[in-house]
Amino acid sequence: MGQEINRTQFDDQIFKEYQRRLSRETELLEKQLSQGVFSTIGEIGGYELESWLVDHNYFPSPINQAFLTRLNNPLVVHELSRFNVELNGAPMPLKGGALSAIASELNQNWQECQEVAHQMDSVLMMIGILPTVRQSDLCLANMSELKRYRALNEQVFKRRGGRPLHIRIDGREHLAIVHPDVMLEAAATSFQVHLQSAQHDAVRYFNASIIAAGPLVAASGNSPLLFDTDLWDETRIPLFEQSVEIGDQLHPAGHRVSFGCGYARNSLFECFAENLALHDVLLPILMDSPPKQFAHLRLHNGTIWRWVRPLIGFDPDGTPHLRIEQRVLPAGPTIADMIANAALFFGLARYLATLREAPEAVFSFDQARDNFYTAARSGLQAKLAWLDGSAVEAHILLLEEILPMARQGLETLGIDKTDIDHNLGILESRIKCGQTGAVWQRCYREKYQADSLHLVAAYLERQRSGAPVHEWAL
Repeated sequence: MGQEINRTQFDDQIFKEYQRRLSRETELLEKQLSQGVFSTIGEIGGYELESWLVDHNYFPSPINQAFLTRLNNPLVVHELSRFNVELNGAPMPLKGGALSAIASELNQNWQECQEVAHQMDSVLMMIGILPTVRQSDLCLANMSELKRYRALNEQVFKRRGGRPLHIRIDGREHLAIVHPDVMLEAAATSFQVHLQSAQHDAVRYFNASIIAAGPLVAASGNSPLLFDTDLWDETRIPLFEQSVEIGDQLHPAGHRVSFGCGYARNSLFECFAENLALHDVLLPILMDSPPKQFAHLRLHNGTIWRWVRPLIGFDPDGTPHLRIEQRVLPAGPTIADMIANAALFFGLARYLATLREAPEAVFSFDQARDNFYTAARSGLQAKLAWLDGSAVEAHILLLEEILPMARQGLETLGIDKTDIDHNLGILESRIKCGQTGAVWQRCYREKYQADSLHLVAAYLERQRSGAPVHEWAL
């Protein structure tokens, strides 16, 4: 979905030709993976941070085109709405001072973006869902000026027969709305962490990332409010799943946004075969690149938003590689919090992927999926299943089991001890005091009977300090 297109209307012949090329590239992928020609390099980390442009009245500021033009940084790009942008990080080998280096790069890019935003009477903000966003903001007039987004909207609603989306989220309170386009997706912003592995480790890392999803969400919730309604700790999860629902498949795999259908068994090719078999093509953009670039397969995969998504990329020498995109983490509350969350993912995934006995052999996919949704709903208070057959509250599981596993995983990666101590220390303090971003937002709102404007003002003030959320005062 990151590439621009040159048209928004497609006839049946274009769809047929795209399907033919997609099938050919999928067959080639199977062949290349079976031959073991994918990269043996790992482990490499990366990230994408989706953020909000907010005006001085604390409402969304739909200026991303002018902002990006003035910024002129190829690592900062469009998002679906005019009031969102995405910051991308350079790939970083996960060893030594990698976590400090990622934090330094993100801080520098963030400050450059803030300087430009301030010149435009706006501010950049990282939060899962902006409390001041209104349903009326999420309209086609505020869609970014890129044809791929218009085409996506048209194709989704063509398959829906023009029927509007019905969003229903039952949480602490209840929300039921109707919406005429895909722009609700823009209300949910994430910190997406990438993990490249050698081909022979990819299945284990993919399955480990699925198992890790529930604990990660429990520790990081930052999206409790949507349209002044208190819902899940991570309301992003049900909102995104319902905001591009095509409704043309009865099977769970038919959903464009989902937790997926199961673990990988022998190869990540299984996910791409599933893409071909179960998901209609939405954007049939015909490209001139050779099949070995997998351009059509990668674009199709980009319109299927598994919460843990396999990706195909290329090393600097052109060798294709496999990586995992962990999509479950919210944006914010601060860079310190997000790097700590990334450290938890990298360390836990490494630990689980290198256990002598694969944990997916004893911990079912259904258990991992149930953990994910339970954690998204209830955060640190969620009751989660774990590998030993127990079921305990997330905050206990994280402190007693998950953080030690993550520490061991980061140690085996060769991450500097000071970086490990710093980042896992942030997580330990957050978990012990129970103050995630979601908890802070709820407590502030309740203590001061604060409306969304005052909440965003207070959140921004604390975010500017750079202090991790467990240190934020009410």
